Amino acid sequence: MSADTEHWHKTRNLTITHLVVWFVFAFLIHWFAHDINNIRFLGWPLGYYMAAQGSLAVFVIQLFLFSRQQHAIDVKYGVHEEDEV
Repeated sequence: MSADTEHWHKTRNLTITHLVVWFVFAFLIHWFAHDINNIRFLGWPLGYYMAAQGSLAVFVIQLFLFSRQQHAIDVKYGVHEEDEV
């Protein structure tokens, strides 16, 4: 398999993985919020906490992780952008 093909497969798999995580926290958590409200997290119902704070925190963390992981893939295959100072 060529380096370009390997780079594309790793990039595609990383994107799919992050989209699945995004879907879980954007939709599934909220769809089942009523059911998970029986669980308490820091004194609040888990459904409320995930809708108000948790999902947003996951999205911000996910952005940083995706950026770092994609940069590592780009560096490995020599297609990264050079930083100019």
